[in-house]
Amino acid sequence: MQRLMIADASDVVRKVARRILSELGFTVTDFADAQDALVGCLTELPDFLIVDAGMAGALELIAGIRAMPGGKAVRIYYCVIESDLKKLMAGKRAGATDFLLKPFNRKILTTVFGNFAAAA
Repeated sequence: MQRLMIADASDVVRKVARRILSELGFTVTDFADAQDALVGCLTELPDFLIVDAGMAGALELIAGIRAMPGGKAVRIYYCVIESDLKKLMAGKRAGATDFLLKPFNRKILTTVFGNFAAAA
């Protein structure tokens, strides 16, 4: 089973995403801040990570994971509220694999992650 981690300060976003992604077949963990997520990654790296761009320490979390042994294999989705080129480029420079626009829903998460869950 594929492991997916959500790092987002919003309880509602984490709860909704956890439910949808669990239904798709992922083992989901979630953290409310970047530091706790980084510590969680030291225990076990996820296969996928969704990081909220608005969360304090988001870019440091991405860079920290990329610096870990095996961290380059993690597919990191930098979650932004709007298509702000400066924010997108900062995420890409830190090591984000791709981007997600917020707010997301079941259809978006299924489209983005459904094939990965089915491949596991």
